[in-house]
Amino acid sequence: MTPRSGRQLVIEGHGYRAEIAGIGATLRTLTHDGRDLVVPFAADDVRPAYRGSTLAPWPNRVVDGRYAFDGAEHELALTEPSRGHALHGLVCWAEFEVRTAQADRVVLSTVVPPQAGYPFRVEVQVEYRIDADGLSQSVTGRNLGADAAPWGTGPHPYIVAGDGHGTGAVDRWTLTLPASEVLTVTEDRLIPLAVESVDAHPQWDFRSPRTIGATFIDHAFTGLTRTDGRTVVEVRDADGTATTVSWGQACPWVQIHTADTPADDATHRVGLAVEPMTCAPDAFNSGAGLIVLQPGEQHTASWTIAAR
Repeated sequence: MTPRSGRQLVIEGHGYRAEIAGIGATLRTLTHDGRDLVVPFAADDVRPAYRGSTLAPWPNRVVDGRYAFDGAEHELALTEPSRGHALHGLVCWAEFEVRTAQADRVVLSTVVPPQAGYPFRVEVQVEYRIDADGLSQSVTGRNLGADAAPWGTGPHPYIVAGDGHGTGAVDRWTLTLPASEVLTVTEDRLIPLAVESVDAHPQWDFRSPRTIGATFIDHAFTGLTRTDGRTVVEVRDADGTATTVSWGQACPWVQIHTADTPADDATHRVGLAVEPMTCAPDAFNSGAGLIVLQPGEQHTASWTIAAR
């Protein structure tokens, strides 16, 4: 029988090994020389907390599930009931078809059908590839319909530094986050308020590497610094073992989350979510970074996870 997380695919090379689950085109495990780079979950588990999922046609939240686009009002199903938002898109529970399966590369795809709240037909193609630089994922959205469609994407890996990812592991890691601006949000529902300098919020200023400690983070950052065209976020353990997530200009935003679930020791601060995003949270309303796909048009964004 098919595992709960969907069809399983394995790619490997250069010391890396990744297991991809068909539901949500999910990065289920990633190791380098046997060391976990992301928090894994079992193939027959229902994926916890969007762990490793592909987020499309929007990442993060659409506040209240409502937005206006091209002169029409739309209302999405609320998939984050506790806060009353539409969370992380429409493909995270879709079973993707396998288009290509090679030793070091897989390509999966699905189509978002026109539906209540998102009356657009968009093909989502996901490629995972391993080379000497690490595991790269690219997501391409292609508008198959006759009308323009709003689009955004990103991943949801929980990154691991060092050799363990038990409860509270995040607290001991050092984070480097080259972002000069943070999107402040309401405490209860995480509704975006304003983009502000991290100079005004030193608790979220990780431009110089420092230990995360007890800091709570569930915020989007922008004003990203790039080196050779790429932004690099790094988490490092005290022994110097590190994992990086890097990406180019297609993602001017990144969501960072310390995975705070104090009621559940199995998931509480076990990994650091590092989510490059093509747009801001609630971009369907604010327009911040929102991509508009014209009929027949496509857009691709990519990112790479690597051991250091």
